[in-house]
Amino acid sequence: MRTRPLGRTGIHVSPYCLGTMMFGRAGNPDHDECVRIIHRALDAGINVIDTADVYSYSETEEIVGKALKGRRDDVVLATKVNGPTGDDPNRAGSSRRWIVTEVEHSLRRLRTDHIDLYQIHHPDPLTDIEETLAALTDLMAAGKVRAIGTSNFPASDIVEAQWVAERRGLARFRTEQPPYSLLNRGIEREVLPVCERYGMGALVWGPLGMGLLGGRYRKGRAAEVPERRMAWVPRHMTDERTLDTVERLALLAEEAGIPLAHMATAFTVAHPGVSSAIIGPRTMEHLDDLLAGAGTVLGDDLLDRIDEIVPPGADIGPLDVSYDPPPVTRSSLRRRPAGERAAA
Repeated sequence: MRTRPLGRTGIHVSPYCLGTMMFGRAGNPDHDECVRIIHRALDAGINVIDTADVYSYSETEEIVGKALKGRRDDVVLATKVNGPTGDDPNRAGSSRRWIVTEVEHSLRRLRTDHIDLYQIHHPDPLTDIEETLAALTDLMAAGKVRAIGTSNFPASDIVEAQWVAERRGLARFRTEQPPYSLLNRGIEREVLPVCERYGMGALVWGPLGMGLLGGRYRKGRAAEVPERRMAWVPRHMTDERTLDTVERLALLAEEAGIPLAHMATAFTVAHPGVSSAIIGPRTMEHLDDLLAGAGTVLGDDLLDRIDEIVPPGADIGPLDVSYDPPPVTRSSLRRRPAGERAAA
C-alpha cells in the first residue's frame, strides 16, 4: 500500500487503518485468530493500528500488545482515552488525573513504552480543554506519547482546542477521528475543512456505515442483523430513509461492477482531507475481502452519481453512536424556565 502524510505530523500512514474494536469479547473472542488478523493486515501493507482503552473492557489493547511483539517499530500505534472503564466517575473523562493514570494502563496492556498517537475519544464538557492539553503536553515531554489527537469532536471544539494550545503554549491536537461514510457525509461541511486548515490528519471511522454498506444487511432482511449490532445501533439499522439509500447505492455499485463494500471504502479515502479510513474486520474473511478492494479507484462520473444519491455534507439517517453535544441531549439546556419564556 502507498502511504499518505498524517496531517503535518511527519508521520506517514497507509490509506487503510486497522481498527480493532471487534477484537475481544465484544466481537471475536479468539485471541490467536485476532493476532493472525493483525499480522495479515501488517503483511498486506497496513502500517497503522487504532484501538481504545474501552474496547472489550480493555481486552483489545492486550490483544494488540500480543500481536505487536517483535513488530512494534514498524507500526503507527494509536489508542484512545476518555470512555468509562468502571462505575467510578473518575475512571473516565479527560481530566489530568485520569489521563496520566490511564496512559500507564494502556502502555502496560500494549506492551510498549510509547504511543504514537494518543486520542481523546469524545469531548468532555466537564473538563476545561486547557487541563486536557496540559496533561497531554507533559506526556509528550516524557516521551510516552508522540502525537495527540481527538475523536468525534465538533468543528467548534477543534478550533477552540487549537486556540487554547496557541495561547498557552501547549501541544496541539494533530489529528481528528470522525465518522465518515457514503451514508454520513456531515463532516464534509466543517470538520474536514477545519482539519485541513490546521494541518490535522483525519482517521475516519465507520466507512461501511456500521455494516449497512458491507452488502450483507439489506432492506427487508432485518432478521439477519446480529442481535448485538441491532442493540448497539438500532435506529441506524432500521431507518427507512437510510435503508432506501443503501439500496440505491447497491444498485449503483452493481452497475459499476464494484462490490458495495469496496465502493464504500474507496469513497472515503478519495477525499483529500482523509488520511486513512479505519476498517474493523471481525474475521480473516472480512479482512481479506476489504483488502481485495484496496486498489479500487472511483472515477469522477461515479463520484458525481454518488453525490446525486447522497448530497455532499449530508447525513442520511441517525448514527446512534455519534457524539451529540449536551444541548442536543439535555432539554434543560435549550429551554428557559417556564416562568421566563414569555416575551412580554
